Amino acid sequence: MRILFILLLLTVHGFALELEKFTDVRLVENPSNDGDSFVVEAGKRHMHLRLYFVDCPESVATTDADAKRVREQARYYGITDAKKVFEFGREAKKFTEEALCKPFTVYTAFASALGRSPGGRVYAFVITASGQDLARLLVENGHARAYGAKRTGPNGEKTLETYKELQRLELEAMRQHKGAWAATDPKEIERLRALQREDDQELKELLRESAGKNVEPASVDLNTATARELQTISGIGPKLATAIIAGRPYKSVDDVLRVNGMGPKLLERVRPFLIVREPPQ
Repeated sequence: MRILFILLLLTVHGFALELEKFTDVRLVENPSNDGDSFVVEAGKRHMHLRLYFVDCPESVATTDADAKRVREQARYYGITDAKKVFEFGREAKKFTEEALCKPFTVYTAFASALGRSPGGRVYAFVITASGQDLARLLVENGHARAYGAKRTGPNGEKTLETYKELQRLELEAMRQHKGAWAATDPKEIERLRALQREDDQELKELLRESAGKNVEPASVDLNTATARELQTISGIGPKLATAIIAGRPYKSVDDVLRVNGMGPKLLERVRPFLIVREPPQ
């Protein structure tokens, strides 16, 4: 009984899976590599990583979803010509390539970051050969914003503290007109961000309207669902959806209890709409 209580306490309070450390990791040249997403080789193991906490400008757009993301990034940075985002995306990619030219260290719990690569992507922390956190370097130099999946760091760094520090670095990069911030139009940034908020609000209202018609959401897979798909389930908002994605992989629906914000009562309410088709290997 005592052991069962301890296990329940851990899951309810959202303890994430432990990070696994890989040393002497090397960057692998791949067409899909980007500033915040790239293929690496750790011994005989190949992984496609996606950095925690940050989002770099896109360097290409091949789908409608990509194009919308580029537009959203342009609005965030206050860039009136969205096509310039690609330029800064290429700069971010080059910065990462240079930062990882020597063997580096990776920490990952293999939480799924989706993506279109054959084996999928996993979230990770990357420490350069000089001992610097790559995500921090990207934000410091204006090549990324503080945005995306979050979790406790390799040395126990608290999620909120890490995020606040990255926000501070982002503001400083903006003030110094570094990276993508060099193209910011100070007179337009608030208007552009307001436009994006209006678009986001419209989508939320459409979802609420659909929910108001008593249309039950289809079952979603905890290991593959997007944040938007998760939010079609009443009781799962943006924050919880992000936490669920960051906590991947899951072997069963019950595993989602380890996510902070997902208690036993809420799980029982949303369980009918959650599935795990294929437990991760």
